[in-house]
Amino acid sequence: MGWWHLGTDALASSRFVVSPLAETVAALMTLHAGGGAHPGERAWLAARLPAYRARLAADPVDALLVRAAIGPTWNADFLTPTPLGEGEPSFEEELAAVRDAEPGDAVPQLEVAVGGPVPEPLRRAPDLPGRMAGILEWVWRETVLPEWPRRRRVLEADVVARTALLGRGGWAAALDELCPGKMRWLGDGRLQINTRDYPPRSLDGARLLFVPVTPAKGWSSWEGTERYAVTYACSGALADVSGPAVPEALGVLLGRARAGVLVRLESPASTTQLVALTGQGLGSVGRHLRVLLDAGLVRRRRAGRSVLYDWTEAGAALVRAQTP
Repeated sequence: MGWWHLGTDALASSRFVVSPLAETVAALMTLHAGGGAHPGERAWLAARLPAYRARLAADPVDALLVRAAIGPTWNADFLTPTPLGEGEPSFEEELAAVRDAEPGDAVPQLEVAVGGPVPEPLRRAPDLPGRMAGILEWVWRETVLPEWPRRRRVLEADVVARTALLGRGGWAAALDELCPGKMRWLGDGRLQINTRDYPPRSLDGARLLFVPVTPAKGWSSWEGTERYAVTYACSGALADVSGPAVPEALGVLLGRARAGVLVRLESPASTTQLVALTGQGLGSVGRHLRVLLDAGLVRRRRAGRSVLYDWTEAGAALVRAQTP
């Protein structure tokens, strides 16, 4: 299995970060695969996939580049640079890491990604990182940017949830839930990254970043020995912002917006998460929660620095009675 050894300094400096570039790379991977993990993602694909395919059909070298860079077992390093983890860089600032990658390293990285030789047109292309930056810029502008405020709220809500889990159960609990079936805490400072037979890596003195994305994609990356990152798919309830359907009778009883908050509380969620999931404003969600609390349909409890809400028995009974 592939695992990393984390010293106390690496854990102490670890943090969750939101990356517009990572979200765009994950979107590119989803477009390349052509299949969605949930109804919301499938709706997004239906709207965006035709233009993406037309974009690649117009430039066969770009199509070859995407196919090679998203390898069967590894991604080309210049496609997935490790975030800086400082401040809140813009997409354009992050994209510079792709654009400025050494062109001479691109073909060897693609050979690792595909597990063999790459097509001759890619060998002849003069600036593959620059080409990839152009592809990512298109994916960002045409498919991610139009809904980036909503995606960002979802990602920030995931960070709130992970931080609360970290506060309740420590790093072992937080990391075991990050990539179920792939990542888990092994003890003695060892973090399993995946189930592949890769040699272990020591992160002593390095910084470890955790980067959520809304598509069901994930990867690991590092920059020298100073900075490592695990990019992971945010929790399913957050990723699928289409959410559960609001039963018509429940919408009439409570009002559709308030019922939309209630039906999403089968699992505990914070106010920030509910804002991301429902698309309602913070003030509106807060008012709905107060009414639901007063009615005894939801309860409130603290988890670390976060406040989480979920159904009471009465709330669960009400929602389930109205659900076909």
